[in-house]
Amino acid sequence: MEIKNMTAIELGKKIKAKEISAVEALEAVYAGYSSSDKEVNAYTSFDLDLSRKSAEEIQKRIDAGEELSVLAGVPIGIKDNICTKDELSTCASKILEGFKPPFDATVIEKIRKAGMTVAGKLNMDEFAMGSTSETSCYGPVRNPWDLNKVPGGSSGGAAASVAALEAICALGSDTGGSIRQPASYCGVSGFKPTYGAVSRYGLIAYASSLDQIGPIAKDVLDCAAIMDIIAGYDKMDSTSLPAGSGVSYLDSMTGDISRKVIGIPEECFGDGVDEDVKAAVENAIKELEKKGAKAKTISLPFIKYAVPTYYIIATAEASSNLSRFDGVKYGFRSENSSSIDNLIINSRSEGFGAEVRKRILLGTFVLSSGYYDAYYNKALKMKQMIVDGFDTAFNECDAICCPTAPMTAPEIGSSLSDSMKMYLSDIFTVSVNLAGLPGLSVPCGFDKSGMPIGAQFIGAIGNDRTILNFGHAFQMVTDYHTKRPGGAK
Repeated sequence: MEIKNMTAIELGKKIKAKEISAVEALEAVYAGYSSSDKEVNAYTSFDLDLSRKSAEEIQKRIDAGEELSVLAGVPIGIKDNICTKDELSTCASKILEGFKPPFDATVIEKIRKAGMTVAGKLNMDEFAMGSTSETSCYGPVRNPWDLNKVPGGSSGGAAASVAALEAICALGSDTGGSIRQPASYCGVSGFKPTYGAVSRYGLIAYASSLDQIGPIAKDVLDCAAIMDIIAGYDKMDSTSLPAGSGVSYLDSMTGDISRKVIGIPEECFGDGVDEDVKAAVENAIKELEKKGAKAKTISLPFIKYAVPTYYIIATAEASSNLSRFDGVKYGFRSENSSSIDNLIINSRSEGFGAEVRKRILLGTFVLSSGYYDAYYNKALKMKQMIVDGFDTAFNECDAICCPTAPMTAPEIGSSLSDSMKMYLSDIFTVSVNLAGLPGLSVPCGFDKSGMPIGAQFIGAIGNDRTILNFGHAFQMVTDYHTKRPGGAK
């Protein structure tokens, strides 16, 4: 089997057995990037020399017998909003053009310590604001299954790189579905952990109460192995959760879901959901029932309020977070300035793209005097109702299963021309972020045109291992996760 076709765990075993070196693994990933990324545009940068030095150091540690992760030597792509020391970290935005952080994000420190190699930065929607990965200053990412379609967003580069075999695995971020929705569109596995389970230190913020880093990989086992590396308490993140049970994520992947109850929300299978999507997810539920799980219809009546609630809270936080990008301290600076005020206004106007400007303006509006109570306060109250609604649902079931997105990947350009269509593509994912829950998307079929469909599993706070195990149980009896664009395996 070629290196690019291996899962991260398979490659890690080969490296540990000295059948493949960390440098060979990196060069195989770079070869995949070189051969297809001109079409897919999944990367914003790939410094081979810097990554090779890292791989060589890791190989020395492996050869010396140092106790490392099962993924030691495995290259991993990093979304361009996660800080990597002395490497470009631009959020796919002109305003952060040329920015190289002087430090590593906590997750990057952890993957380096575990012996993984950082292999390039991945394209995304600018500042993670979008659901299609078309708003990047580097140009749109294309879906490897159909280059005329979007890969989803905002972690579209991460999902597309794994699907196109340009990456073994990747780290993305999820604010309202930005890991799970592109994973669904690209036919790979993507996991959004419980809020606070993975440190956000070094993640360039969009909406601080919603953002969460997580893995995108070929299968759920790889996601679990990556979680063993990146999860855990971090004193540098004030929202970081205390250490959990200490039980390995990977060791928890037994595939045993007998007597577990799956909640099926009736609101997620009605009008507006493509028939192919509905049929594929219903099929996935039947497969899990064969494994001993019990399906039960439940109600999540708050779903219809999730999108407006999300966009009020997310844009309000974005308005605050992005105020630091002013053209003064770092990044892009306008040359058309006659005063400090003029410099800031022009730098932000020229440096931010249209979608980011739109969301900053909306966030500023909902926080402004006279509108704060009418919009932002009401959204916070609705957020609490969503939290309470999920709590009630999890009294009846161990996990919730529904479509990750109501449709498969749309054509490039179709969503940007209709913002509401783009926002509604996140209808089944945003509530998970609002409530801080773990969510997983796994491939579960294809539509009539051959585009991937994802099933989403949602769990209660802290039940990350349970949700990953549901996904693994499904992948034990199906092969959708092994399918690749063009028929490659």
